[in-house]
Amino acid sequence: LPSLRLEKNQIQQVLLNLIHNAIQAMPSGGELILETQLNEKDNENWVTILIRDNGVGIDEKDLDKIFEPFFTTKVTGEGTGLGLSISYKIISDHDGYIDVDSKPDVGTTFSVWLPVNKSVKLETE
Repeated sequence: LPSLRLEKNQIQQVLLNLIHNAIQAMPSGGELILETQLNEKDNENWVTILIRDNGVGIDEKDLDKIFEPFFTTKVTGEGTGLGLSISYKIISDHDGYIDVDSKPDVGTTFSVWLPVNKSVKLETE
């Protein structure tokens, strides 16, 4: 994969949040797969990070709301509903985006798309 100029701590926060959510979606255990790819889309090169689980999945009626602040499907006290909205903002700030594909009782795949030819201003600069 090509090198990307990213704010490392922010990307780490995104990945840890998505991994944590995947683990919570598999309360009886399951399979968690992380995969990286180089893709081309709209005449642009992207590094894509896939976080895939075979957990409970997300109901279709909730898919369009999962990146909204304070939206959560977790029981009270188990989540603030901020993790995905913060993750979405971080990736947007890196000129990327997040896709989600989910089916109840099958699992969920979050795809984090980061552009190769753009870079963010690092905090240390």
